[in-house]
Amino acid sequence: MIPIAKPSIGTEEIFHVQQILKSGNIASGQTVSDFENNFATYFHMPYGVATSSGTTALHAAIIACNIKKGDKIITTPFTFAATANSLLFEGAIPVFADIDPDTFNIDVNHVEELLKIHNDIKGILIVHLFGLPCNMERIMKLVKKYNLLLIEDCAQAHEAKYNDQYVGTFGTTSAYSFYPTKNMTTGEGGMILTKNKSIYENLQRLISHGQKERYIHTQLGYNFRMTNIAAALGIEQLNKLNDFNNKRKENAKFYNNHIKNNQVKLPVVPSKCDPVYHQYTLKVKDRAQFIKHLEKNNVGYGIYYPTPLNAQPYYKELGYDPNTTPITLKVSQEVVSIPVHPLLSKDELLKVVEVINLYE
Repeated sequence: MIPIAKPSIGTEEIFHVQQILKSGNIASGQTVSDFENNFATYFHMPYGVATSSGTTALHAAIIACNIKKGDKIITTPFTFAATANSLLFEGAIPVFADIDPDTFNIDVNHVEELLKIHNDIKGILIVHLFGLPCNMERIMKLVKKYNLLLIEDCAQAHEAKYNDQYVGTFGTTSAYSFYPTKNMTTGEGGMILTKNKSIYENLQRLISHGQKERYIHTQLGYNFRMTNIAAALGIEQLNKLNDFNNKRKENAKFYNNHIKNNQVKLPVVPSKCDPVYHQYTLKVKDRAQFIKHLEKNNVGYGIYYPTPLNAQPYYKELGYDPNTTPITLKVSQEVVSIPVHPLLSKDELLKVVEVINLYE
């Protein structure tokens, strides 16, 4: 079976982790600080804060942005649960906008409609889904017009660019995930970027039990710290990120040029967008039949977010109606992701193409 995802761990990562283990300094320490600095510098940002997961990165970013109980935040229902759950953790109210049927990202037209309906929206939490940037030109116009906070969920978009600017550098804060399936990994782990010094200082306290200095707790905080072990992995993975993403782009280009089947729709990349292909996601009309074909031919696949957030049992209990986002409902039944990770061999790419082209 050709796997849908596979982390690329080399001798550099193994050596660095071994050095940390041998040192005995395995909890959060200098290696984490080094990783934070390296990551922020890589993306031309002044401040980075490492966390224990992408979810804790989002949660801490939301708290640091002073989002509180009852605050309304527009977001997408077509994403992993952590995106909207992180708002619920603080009692904020997710307001779900529909998605664009071609890009699968948040539909800016619907966002604008919601801003006109709700005069008390505090911010927008966008997701650069599958590594494709959202329409940042239009989103930033709305952010300025309505004086909104902007949080970017970049869990799948490490190094993606919009108009030659890295995603994650537009908003008030941005959050990244380093889960093993992501474009770079620390096993588990996350990172927050911000340009705001006060938010940065708040984040440093938040992730370490509200400590301004050891045993001096100036606010309520959490244990969201990253370990030196994870950071050692991250430092080496960051050094390889551009190579990883270039291979993903090469693989995507190969698919673009060789998949010739009118039963499947290939990913759409709007102008000004430079995606990093966390996933290469197709649309098919009869998904059940298509995945049977892939399984029969030993090609791995992923069906991401078959149940939108506003259709999840818990969210329906809260009063959400999935029919308010009909495009999301439709797309969630059509998408299938195929392997695009950097460890794919040429033979595996040829096999994936051959299998898809034979689908009827």
